[in-house]
Amino acid sequence: MLNVQQAFYNLPVRDLDRAKNFFAQIGFEFYLQYTSELAACLNIRDTTFVMLVTEDFFKSGLPGKQIVDNHQNVESIIALALDSRDEVDRRTALAIAAGARPVSEPSDSGFIYSRNFQDLDGHVWVFNHLDFASAADSDQEGE
Repeated sequence: MLNVQQAFYNLPVRDLDRAKNFFAQIGFEFYLQYTSELAACLNIRDTTFVMLVTEDFFKSGLPGKQIVDNHQNVESIIALALDSRDEVDRRTALAIAAGARPVSEPSDSGFIYSRNFQDLDGHVWVFNHLDFASAADSDQEGE
């Protein structure tokens, strides 16, 4: 039997209500039972979650450490595969309309189409569509 584990990624945010509103505008839902005035549980997939955590609460688990200003530095990139190129464009447009900043131009390498942005707290997100059928076709042509 497959043992499915859940993954929770924690991102510090300056204003939790503002962050929740931003992610709701681009189509994400929250698990209210894991949401409080200190953190909100953003549902990415069935077993993958991002905890939007107030900066003070985030720092409480890291004595003596500082939070990096993600508008100046990048510590990680959160990449999510979406169902189609149109969905990548739609959700990225929603993010930009909600205040995100594009990081670069869209990237199209044939079987991977990607768009990226910085959220309101400077965290970098990539929405991409992986066209596995095109990748398989190109692999077969190379044989």
